Amino acid sequence: MGRQRMKGSRRWFLRTVGGAVVTFGSALWAQEATPRRRLSPNDKLGIGFIGVGGMGRGHLGWFLAQPDCNVVALCDVDERALAEAKRMCGDRPVALFKDYRQLLERKDVDAVVIATPDHWHALIAIHAAEAGKDIYCEKPMTHTIEEGRQLVNAVRRYGRVFQLGTQQRAADHFRRAVELVRSGKLGKVKLCRCWIGYNPHSNYVPEQPVPKELDWDMWLGPAAWRPYRPCYHPFNWRWFWDFGGGLMTDWGVHLIDIILWGMGDELPVTIEAKGRYYADSFYDVPQWMEVTYEFPSYTLIWHQPPPNPLPLGRAGHGMYFEGDKGRLFVDRGGIVTDPPDLINETLGLTDFHLPRVPSHQREFLECVKTRQRPTCDVEVGHRSTYVSILGNIAFRLGRKLRWDAQAERFVGDDEANRWLTKPYRKPWTL
Repeated sequence: MGRQRMKGSRRWFLRTVGGAVVTFGSALWAQEATPRRRLSPNDKLGIGFIGVGGMGRGHLGWFLAQPDCNVVALCDVDERALAEAKRMCGDRPVALFKDYRQLLERKDVDAVVIATPDHWHALIAIHAAEAGKDIYCEKPMTHTIEEGRQLVNAVRRYGRVFQLGTQQRAADHFRRAVELVRSGKLGKVKLCRCWIGYNPHSNYVPEQPVPKELDWDMWLGPAAWRPYRPCYHPFNWRWFWDFGGGLMTDWGVHLIDIILWGMGDELPVTIEAKGRYYADSFYDVPQWMEVTYEFPSYTLIWHQPPPNPLPLGRAGHGMYFEGDKGRLFVDRGGIVTDPPDLINETLGLTDFHLPRVPSHQREFLECVKTRQRPTCDVEVGHRSTYVSILGNIAFRLGRKLRWDAQAERFVGDDEANRWLTKPYRKPWTL
């Protein structure tokens, strides 16, 4: 089998992913957003960070190293995370906040990086757009499908640049995989799969006093009130429905995003899911789950854990395309093809070509300057996010669902349509 290996890790996508020539604002996404202020080539962009936990500090290290950026403000509801992020900034004059709304009021903030728990993404991003800030937001873009549409509308209304943190799109080998699929090198693709080989599990965790450094009420924000437990913060909030969406949205957005890109951004017409929980798990989300999406021209199956036997590639995680002329597997480690020489296929002038970019974050910064839309613009991010959310809704309802992509509603199913949104805890409103 043909193989193309890439060094990879969970932190892989926070580093530059190649030194290829970059063509920002290509015809693929050359639509302009409204400038907040007029920038000269020598201007530095003022960057504010909202959420400086693990992923937030990972992004912070990258932005601090950029000569055309000034990190001017940091925000987090946990003073411990805020102190560590401030330490990373050294002697730089950085303003610190526990309330993101105060950060958004600053005139020296041109763009924000949002890396909070999922249940906060939509509200903060919408407020950022209203405040005239450009936005780099971690995935999933939103917690519900209705939030996603509202965020798309806000970004368009206020003319902002938005990039969702699906950093795989910036890697050369992922772009090569998409080029091969979109150029027909696999023939007609009728079946796609993606999988993740990780199953979160926790035993019972009792309530505990809120750490003095943590503003628990602000951490919860629009989510329903509940007592503090250390299994919620940090990190493991993603395994509870009120705050995240389990592996289906934590990893699914990354993996499904590449499938949608490779298959031309078709959207599903039916969704069916099955799964189960570990009997003693304290988490809300299932440990085993399989979702079947029927698209107009192909079927996509989500596997958690991976299918056994594997059709191709590696078990840790993967995206798989099966055509009538060949098969392709891609993950953060590289590409595997069958037949082996498929990986070396030359693309002709009429084939599908993607420009190369040095990194996902760099593309975002250049689009902030040029006012063009980046690769994972808000509409693209909305689709990749909501396809993942559809899988969770089908699982939780326990039946096959029909989806109208144009209306963004389930067909003839009032109960399912109630899952498109969620109540917000007062005083927060969408």
